[in-house]
Amino acid sequence: MSLREYCGYNSPMLNESEKFLEGLRQIMEVRGLKDAPLSEAAGLHQSFVRDLKRGKAASPKLSSAVRLAQALEMSVEEVMSWADGAPEGKATIAIAGKVGAGAQVPVFDAYEKGAGPQVECPAGLSPHGIVAVEVEGDSMEPVYSAGDLLFYSRNGHDSVPSDVIGHRCVCEDIEGMGWVKQVKAGDEPGMFHLISLNPGANNIWNIRLKWAARVKLHWPRELAKKS
Repeated sequence: MSLREYCGYNSPMLNESEKFLEGLRQIMEVRGLKDAPLSEAAGLHQSFVRDLKRGKAASPKLSSAVRLAQALEMSVEEVMSWADGAPEGKATIAIAGKVGAGAQVPVFDAYEKGAGPQVECPAGLSPHGIVAVEVEGDSMEPVYSAGDLLFYSRNGHDSVPSDVIGHRCVCEDIEGMGWVKQVKAGDEPGMFHLISLNPGANNIWNIRLKWAARVKLHWPRELAKKS
């Protein structure tokens, strides 16, 4: 089946393959996606997207278009709707800054409030009260990789709720350093152990925290829809 038949268009003024390709270009530019990784994520030949964009490959069959759309976590129609740029009305979430698991990583408030990039709100999350941070460095491999986004919600401005204990959290210590660690109760009241997600990285024992919030969603960098 062709894209034209799938979409139910009959007018020769409309070229569904061109709309899909242009929408694909727009999405890839916004997300910073590369040709080969997207092709592989869709289960297609490594050069498929590159050849498609350069006009060296035939217009995508419906099956290939569906695979590419699924790799983007979208429908074929949603990809085509991007042909004229990002559709209006998409809810977004602010990226507050960067976060790591190593002591050398500078973290929060990398951007002035409201001045940082936005990311399209993932399906299933409300954009209200949700914040995202970008992982920096490889100290959280293999759980989280550089460029991945972590979404969280803080219940209180400065608090460590009891329900975060034992879970992977985004947190900030009293020195203003941000971390992504498993939070455990420390040896004394008000103290916490931060357990690294990477077995080869260092744990932090008996540290005071300004706040901690459980990671609600992890989005690999390949899926991040930045704007």
